Amino acid sequence: MISPVNNIVSAAWLNQQLFNTSDPTISASIVVLDASMFMPDVPRDPQQEFIDIRIPTARFFDFNHQIAAPNTDLPHMLPSADLFTTEVAKLGVNNSSHVVIYDSQGMFSAPRGWWMFKAMGHDNVSVLDGGLPAWLAAGYATQTGAPQVNPVGDFCAQFRANWVIDADTLCQKLDDTNLQVIDARPTARFLATVKEPRVGLRSGHMPNAKSLPFDELLMNGHFLPVEQLKSKFDALSTNDQRLIFSCGSGVTACILALAAQESGRDNVTVYDGSWTEWGANEKYPVVK
Repeated sequence: MISPVNNIVSAAWLNQQLFNTSDPTISASIVVLDASMFMPDVPRDPQQEFIDIRIPTARFFDFNHQIAAPNTDLPHMLPSADLFTTEVAKLGVNNSSHVVIYDSQGMFSAPRGWWMFKAMGHDNVSVLDGGLPAWLAAGYATQTGAPQVNPVGDFCAQFRANWVIDADTLCQKLDDTNLQVIDARPTARFLATVKEPRVGLRSGHMPNAKSLPFDELLMNGHFLPVEQLKSKFDALSTNDQRLIFSCGSGVTACILALAAQESGRDNVTVYDGSWTEWGANEKYPVVK
């Protein structure tokens, strides 16, 4: 087991680990997961793209459908620890694995996978900075075609409730100065100057929430330097506050959670239902 691991790793680092001939145990401990997903209005198939081209040894981490809570109208909600254990073990992940997650857009959905592993008690998880585009730009090896079937791993989830919060609990805490809600959606959606892309959702934001669009933390698919990330969070919150991140459907909120951890904030939580849930239910207050 590699411990401790960095939250964010480079393509050069991952390439070195995967093809480390001097110590094969290092490469054997790395499990690479492609957590690509696209918004409903984007006509792309992440699983087909995974078959077309991927990082060597990668497995597809389908949190949009397969590794998600069933029987809910909300998209890609965090599943139970039992379901997560079963599906992740099928991917060949062990408790000792160092999981490295990437996506095909550079930095979009991979942090969602990172957050899910953190919420399920696995700290040996990293996100590939720049994702597949950075890997391809560096000219590193790729694979294509159907992936190999991996032996079932011994992964066992240990759910950490502090990493996730539900709508009712959050609604009761909106006036609590010990926490700060930070919204990753674009500013125009936060301010209700444009309509929500999902039909039937109210426009605006939660009372006392602050805006930090996720793309302000990125440059060309890579995270900003740590000091710049830190300044973003320092401008909106104090070091002792619990940070609760929200977005449209719980994906880009995880970009903020990852960036916050990288900048030294340890008390981070994601509101999983995000605006898809909050904006649809009149019992939750909205500010415009």
